Amino acid sequence: MAGMTMVTAGSMTANAVSYLLALVAAAWLGPSGYGEFAALTASQLVLAVPALALQTVVAREVVLGRDAATLRRLETRCAVIVAVLAALLVAPIAAILGTGTGATVAALLTAPLLVLLAGEQGLLQGTGRFGRLSALLAAAGLGKVAPAVAVLALGGGPGAALTASAVGTGAVAAVARVLTGRGTDSDEPRAAVGVAAVLRASQVQLALVVLSSVDVLLARVVLGDEQAGQYALGAVATKVAFWLPAAVGVVLYPKMASPDHSGRAVRAALGVLVGIGAVTVAAAAAVAPLVPAVLGEDYAPVRGLLWAFALSGGCLAVLQGALLSAIARERTRLALVAWAGLAVEVALILTVVSTMQQLIAVAATTAALTAAAAGLLVLRGVAGPSRGFPDVTSGTPE
Repeated sequence: MAGMTMVTAGSMTANAVSYLLALVAAAWLGPSGYGEFAALTASQLVLAVPALALQTVVAREVVLGRDAATLRRLETRCAVIVAVLAALLVAPIAAILGTGTGATVAALLTAPLLVLLAGEQGLLQGTGRFGRLSALLAAAGLGKVAPAVAVLALGGGPGAALTASAVGTGAVAAVARVLTGRGTDSDEPRAAVGVAAVLRASQVQLALVVLSSVDVLLARVVLGDEQAGQYALGAVATKVAFWLPAAVGVVLYPKMASPDHSGRAVRAALGVLVGIGAVTVAAAAAVAPLVPAVLGEDYAPVRGLLWAFALSGGCLAVLQGALLSAIARERTRLALVAWAGLAVEVALILTVVSTMQQLIAVAATTAALTAAAAGLLVLRGVAGPSRGFPDVTSGTPE
């Protein structure tokens, strides 16, 4: 509970300033400008999937006795790969989303920096140093958001704000290793952990991240610019419900990776996530009438749908808990459930959706059904004999 409290404080600080950036951008850029900003932010999150995967792999390997020097070499290799991938994707993403090249470059530039940051967070998470992890999470959020808000306050557009955000993230990544320290080192010879381990975890995280972002990305395709901007504002509630309980997975993940504690940790995580999701939906319904008063009548259509956005995010948080347990237990085939849900959602959005109401209905229903399926499979798995844990002696999967 102490660890969860500390991580919650750090992640809530990061999330709170992120939501502040979303609200400020929505108010100062207007629906059309904010639609571009939100779409690029969503694409940035997709490209940063290796960062999420790297953190989980590093934390798991620390629990299983891997030394810090090996894991930091893995961190560097992953950052270089993501940087090259980001450079190759600038033109396609700008063409698909209809965004400016400069703004797209600025958005994708942040991804390799997030990878470097994630490696250090994984070392802290795996060793249970939740106080330092909390501080790093808060610093990362402030470093990414504060420069962007300052630029927007001076009248800058989406591209300038995203560039400032990248600079702030780079500054935090530069000091993260000092905060993290040496980590844990081992004198025992062990096989090196490679990029393949991150790739296996990445496809799990990719399924989750794309599933949580595809509605915002495709909103610019199936809706007009104004409705897409309104939808992006509503999706802030999805992000709140999705990321608010992030500390649950962060703190319980090391126990999920331990053969002795995995089953109990998975059941506890899913139960807490369901409870938090229910509270978040109720809170969204309660504050919905304030949307026009705070952000203006341009966003009035979001008012009656805010609870549905929160429901979608709450279900995705449960799905995230299930998928984290899959990474911890080396059962990444569970991601097939998320990929199937994603395929269904994309097909429905592109064929039947023409209004904001239809879009959030598809997103929320898909999230709920996918989370239920994954949760049931995970609970059935932890009820049986434990299989698939890495052999700590050899460093390779059984």
